[in-house]
Amino acid sequence: MNDTTLETLTEKLDRLIEAVGRLAPTKPAPTDIAVADCFIWSAELGILEPVHRVNRVDIGLIRGVDRVRDILSDNTERFATGLPANNVLLWGARGMGKSSLVKAVHASINAARKAGEPPLKLVEIHREDIDTLPRLMTQLKAAPYRFILFCDDLSFDHDDTSYKSLKAALEGGVEGRPANVIFYATSNRRHLLPRDMIDNERSTAINPGEAIEEKVSLSDRFGLWLGFHKCSQDDYLDMINAYATYHELDIDPDQLRAEALEWATTRGGRSGRVAWQFTQDLAGRLGKPLKD
Repeated sequence: MNDTTLETLTEKLDRLIEAVGRLAPTKPAPTDIAVADCFIWSAELGILEPVHRVNRVDIGLIRGVDRVRDILSDNTERFATGLPANNVLLWGARGMGKSSLVKAVHASINAARKAGEPPLKLVEIHREDIDTLPRLMTQLKAAPYRFILFCDDLSFDHDDTSYKSLKAALEGGVEGRPANVIFYATSNRRHLLPRDMIDNERSTAINPGEAIEEKVSLSDRFGLWLGFHKCSQDDYLDMINAYATYHELDIDPDQLRAEALEWATTRGGRSGRVAWQFTQDLAGRLGKPLKD
């Protein structure tokens, strides 16, 4: 092979390597955590995606859960100031403001921060990405901020073993949970696992007691269990009135009450979500835009 042929092959190989390099996906640059207070964890890319417009309501509009609101606020405030605080599981009835309360408390804590104090960060992780928690925590523990890791509607189905990864990430392992990270989760299930799954473990295990201990030990990783229950008619109407006042919906109080109760009847129950859906419908019929 002469020098000319060798040089030609080398040039072709260089062009081929360059072309393949262009086809390979570019690794995204790490997110500047200072650009926002809320993020979504993108497990596929391994980055935090900033959320500049957060879907949340003012904490004053969340009614009927005063006791759990105060407990969650106190726990979050202690964590934000560097004091010991617990992981929190918010469980119970659908539509009663579990996820709304987490986002509202986060906003209220930051609104009360003094000038120069670093804001508390909220990072949402999707249920299907729970097994990437160790990777996420590795990124967060080196940051000069404190983080609430938030997973909405957390639960585990049959043959799903990723709950073991969550157990280790929360309190287990040699390193444990980073001091600047706390975990908040919402669920309709107190133990995060379906009842028949626990019952099946009890019936098939050699030692049923040990099987149950294995399953419920996940929820034990949460130092605070905050229960949400179906609201009374008075609480439901209180929510409606608060929304109507906040969004300046001009309607006769008796008519508002009658329409709100009829709406709840057609939906088969009362909850904060039902109250909000009624408010959206009412605002649309009155031609009144809702406030941000």
